[in-house]
Amino acid sequence: MKITYIGHATLLLEIGGATILTDPNFDPKLGRILPRVSAPGIALEKLPALDALLLTHAHADHLSFDSLERLPRTVPLYAPPVIAKWLHRLGFTHAEALAPGESAQVNAVTIHAAAATHRGNRYGYDRWRSDANMYLLDGAAGGSMFFAGDTALVEDTHRLVEQTLWNFDRELDLALLPIGWAPWWKKQGFRKGHLTHEDALELFERLRAKVFVPYHWGTFRHVTATAHDAIRRMRDTLETHHLRASVKIIEPGESLVVPAS
Repeated sequence: MKITYIGHATLLLEIGGATILTDPNFDPKLGRILPRVSAPGIALEKLPALDALLLTHAHADHLSFDSLERLPRTVPLYAPPVIAKWLHRLGFTHAEALAPGESAQVNAVTIHAAAATHRGNRYGYDRWRSDANMYLLDGAAGGSMFFAGDTALVEDTHRLVEQTLWNFDRELDLALLPIGWAPWWKKQGFRKGHLTHEDALELFERLRAKVFVPYHWGTFRHVTATAHDAIRRMRDTLETHHLRASVKIIEPGESLVVPAS
């Protein structure tokens, strides 16, 4: 298995003979005022041939219409049903609905979907578009990856891995988890739909994965946080953390090969 960090929640995943791109966003800015602080790790036009696109929810940092316009329409784009329906109306007819509890087959990889704890609607008025997915990529002998999109840490965040792997005496190879930071006055609300670096480390331990790669950092400056606040705190925590050897931090543009178990 190979993971390349392109930036934010955009990762290039190579598993079981399939090449999959998550939450494609190659934009120079978020909206009009939040700049990108590092170039995409791979330019969009330099991407290899893709077998699938995974979209977790409709927030602008995860769903870039400009990036989707520039990607081939021949590649299936899996998304929560309400988002897939919306994309169809906008002309992205390659969007395919993948609801929590459902799965799709891409080459030798089975993509399983589960609901994330995250309100993912794009605008303030479109609450009906708030669905958000997490995905488990199961390549059987080719390994397994859990991609959380955006989610909070709740009692059953690990359930998809439990049902798909643990119940069949298998373990997760790789946890791909977002990390974020919020100031003290915002942290409680932030954690209702996001993972802090501490939450991500706890989820990693719950998932019993062999390797954890953090993302959602080093790409965009936010209103109340810089692009590197979360990863700085993660690095500091890892100096004494008992799982530090299993956490692999890769910079935008870097890749990591993880052996399948």
